[in-house]
Amino acid sequence: MTRASLDKQPHEVASMFDDVAANYDLTNDVLSLGQARLWRKEVAKAVDARPAQKVLDLAAGTATSSLPFAATGAYVVPCDFSIGMLKVGKARHPHLPLTAGDATKLPFKDDTFDAVTISFGLRNVQDTDAALRELFRVTRPGGRVVICEFSQPTWKPFRTVYTEYLMRALPPVATAVSSNPDAYVYLAESIRAWPDQPALAAKLQRAGWSKVAWRNLTGGVVALHRGYKPQ
Repeated sequence: MTRASLDKQPHEVASMFDDVAANYDLTNDVLSLGQARLWRKEVAKAVDARPAQKVLDLAAGTATSSLPFAATGAYVVPCDFSIGMLKVGKARHPHLPLTAGDATKLPFKDDTFDAVTISFGLRNVQDTDAALRELFRVTRPGGRVVICEFSQPTWKPFRTVYTEYLMRALPPVATAVSSNPDAYVYLAESIRAWPDQPALAAKLQRAGWSKVAWRNLTGGVVALHRGYKPQ
């Protein structure tokens, strides 16, 4: 079993997700206390995919996150660099064009997509700024980005409780439900080390995105960031 370190070497991260692919969606539902499905619904609203639009769902894993976009009639491309995740996703959703790709070197032409989105994956990319620039490159002028990622709870007492849950309660729960509990220890550590809402917004702006804003979900446990590519 593989556990990635916080320097996020791509081969380690990919191998770690290969290990947990089979039960990944179920494990996420358990560890998030059922909130993961609510977060996916909010992402779908924020992306606001329309029929015939092209949507890139980066770090799509098993493509569960891509289904709401496909349901609107949009052409959605689930993309991930974990081959294990993609194999599970292709078996479950053979109609979707699952694509292997590195977030820092996307296999798409400039100005391809109307919307690009990544949920709970940007935190695992070794070079966050390069990934944001790549998302910008493949988005058409006037297109939009939506990022859903763990963030910093806004209420300090809750933030303390949340941090304790991540580092103390999450590992034993993961041991009970996951094939690779060490992977979830890494995930907890990576959440603690991740930039807060304003810092991620600043990264988006530096990558070229305009009209950057965010909205907190579950008290800031998760934040939705959105931006637009200038026309």
